[in-house]
Amino acid sequence: MPSERPVSSPLPSSALVVAAIILLGLNLRPILAAIGPLLDSIQAGTGLSNADAGLLTTVPVFAMGVCALLGAQLQRRLGVARGIGIGIAIIACACALRWPLHGSGGLIATAALGGLGIALVQALLPAFIKRHFPARAGQLMGFYTTGIMGGAAIAAASASPLAQSLGWQALLALWALPAVAAALLWRRASASRVDVAGGAGASLPVGSGRAWLLMVFFGIGTGAYTLVLAWLPPFYTELGWSAADSGLLLGGLTLVEVLAGLVISSVIHRFPDRRILLLSVLLAVLAGLACLIVAPAQLALPAVIFLGCGIGALFPLSLIVSMDHVTDPAGAGALLGFVQGGGYIIASSMPFIAGLIRQHSSSLAQAWMVMAAGVVVLLLIAVRFAPGAHLAPSR
Repeated sequence: MPSERPVSSPLPSSALVVAAIILLGLNLRPILAAIGPLLDSIQAGTGLSNADAGLLTTVPVFAMGVCALLGAQLQRRLGVARGIGIGIAIIACACALRWPLHGSGGLIATAALGGLGIALVQALLPAFIKRHFPARAGQLMGFYTTGIMGGAAIAAASASPLAQSLGWQALLALWALPAVAAALLWRRASASRVDVAGGAGASLPVGSGRAWLLMVFFGIGTGAYTLVLAWLPPFYTELGWSAADSGLLLGGLTLVEVLAGLVISSVIHRFPDRRILLLSVLLAVLAGLACLIVAPAQLALPAVIFLGCGIGALFPLSLIVSMDHVTDPAGAGALLGFVQGGGYIIASSMPFIAGLIRQHSSSLAQAWMVMAAGVVVLLLIAVRFAPGAHLAPSR
């Protein structure tokens, strides 16, 4: 009779773990990305104002930020693998509840619940990657963030066609199924590894000026992502596009983001000085915003290409640059929790601000202008990220 495999044995299959990581990523954005293409229908069915509609993105992103700041405490109390499993299970519940709770209050409440689940995964998964795949951490973070954008692309492109046949309430709830699949795969993939819980852990690097700079950089950059995710489809429906076409436009943009993320994952090791890539992708984001401001109808395709390339590369780059500053798994979890926590709180303001702009003006053009100013700030910050900089080890 074969002896039981010890709990400290290696993971059963690296390929299985990588597949689980990608599937986890795929489930972290549909609860947000499916809203934009359906926003007009949701507002018609629930009576949501433009400002309240912005909350459907702002609330979960804000919740993601607050919970991510607690990542170190969550790691100590729940353990990394267990906490990730709880997070994806919460996402599945939040999606499923959107079928019966499809009023305005229910949608906002499930958005907050989904944000909690997303935050658990995002706060703990970097520590898992850093611990078990230290030599491939940058590459796996690239695949993980690409999975995040891939989920957004699928959700955005399929939202309007599926809603026409299922109804938007059932469509939003349908995303519970892949979340359940991710939870089951994660349970199997992480089953043979001793979970990490208890101990002092690493504290948030609140005393580090560089950590705050990384947080602001991530927050403004992610603000571009959340702004486009929430308001690009309604912006184009205002210009006379159909809901299906505007959803396909967002789906196309996120598909470009996926491709950009894959490229970054493949070439990142060739650029020890990340500033070369950072400046390039920020200029692409700025060019895309300029297209939306100057001639959105005529320059829709260039806007999609520039924004997709820029945002798609900036998101994984921001996390990879942050991970460059630490060498230990606990420090990686603490820094990424701090960067993502404060960053998502900053980013959460953009959809709400855009909703207010739309409510009090006839166009979202001013929102793109505000974001363009933010990108200029990022260009100034990016030049400070010279290679070799590290945070002091956490005590």
